[in-house]
Amino acid sequence: MTSSRPYLIRALYQWIVDNGVTPYILVDASVEGVTAPEQYIQDGKIVLNIAPMAVRSLVLADEHISFNARFGGQSTDIFIPVAAVLAIYARENGQGMMFNDEPRNPEPPKPGGPSPEDDTGNKPKLRIVK
Repeated sequence: MTSSRPYLIRALYQWIVDNGVTPYILVDASVEGVTAPEQYIQDGKIVLNIAPMAVRSLVLADEHISFNARFGGQSTDIFIPVAAVLAIYARENGQGMMFNDEPRNPEPPKPGGPSPEDDTGNKPKLRIVK
């Protein structure tokens, strides 16, 4: 299956904007392909305001997020692979979602559908987490 991350980002972005608060994304700046102003990267991460009033030409695509924004008075093109997005949340109240690591290039499903056993021959187990 394809990653759910781009769909969740678009949905949460719309929900945050519809509620009149400011959408921020937390980005892992070490991921290959991230284009963002290096002087604003801290501990390998950058927080970006993607509110409609803060950016121009926002694209929330399946593989990337891109837009133009001003940093220190300079117009800057930003490019973020979706895999680099660690979270999307509302600045004012922190509501949103953090994302788990996903395989960057997941293996396609094997012909005949998923196997009821894992690679070790063990059946999957469910457990209750409290």
